[in-house]
Amino acid sequence: MAKSNTDKPLRKIAEAFNELAATVNSQTADVEVAPFSHASSLVSPLFGCLGIAFKFAEMDYVAKVNPHPNSFAGIVTVDDLAVASKSIMTLPALLDHDIKGNCVRKAGSHTRNLLRVKRGLDMVSLL
Repeated sequence: MAKSNTDKPLRKIAEAFNELAATVNSQTADVEVAPFSHASSLVSPLFGCLGIAFKFAEMDYVAKVNPHPNSFAGIVTVDDLAVASKSIMTLPALLDHDIKGNCVRKAGSHTRNLLRVKRGLDMVSLL
């Protein structure tokens, strides 16, 4: 029995990021945190394909977008972006929240986690 298109991980990633691209290209709406977090979480399995040399990058990325109730190396590894999406609707609002709280540069802030997720996405797209 053939898998449907929705069972293919790369297809899911492409569809999720195409939806985000449509939002960005519309120039009428800000990107929402929840869809961004979901799309980013779909990329997590790709890190496993990069081998042992990228294991730390994988763990760091997964800590920012996938739920983990435990801690790793002293860093609380919770699904920061997904949790944040419950109270903060858009990425600009997320940044504004951290700016107002004067915690943009603090470890574990939403802004720092967002930056790490962006860097992880950039790395996977380059490879």
